[in-house]
Amino acid sequence: MSIQRQKFATQMDAVLLEDLRKLAKKEGRQLQSVLEEAVQLLIKDRRGYVMRSEVREAYESSVEQFDDLYKRLSQ
Repeated sequence: MSIQRQKFATQMDAVLLEDLRKLAKKEGRQLQSVLEEAVQLLIKDRRGYVMRSEVREAYESSVEQFDDLYKRLSQ
């Protein structure tokens, strides 16, 4: 699977950028790799928890099948 990359330009606080560069160097990674990871984590955090479709389907099937049992167990 090939990842499509797109160039973009932005600006950042100089101290923050220097810290980012130091972190990338310390971890032996490229700056873009560290920045990409940070953005992924930010987006995941802001979106909140998202249940995978197969997990949701299994959950809904279980609730449908065992609804009475779950209600009795909760009492």
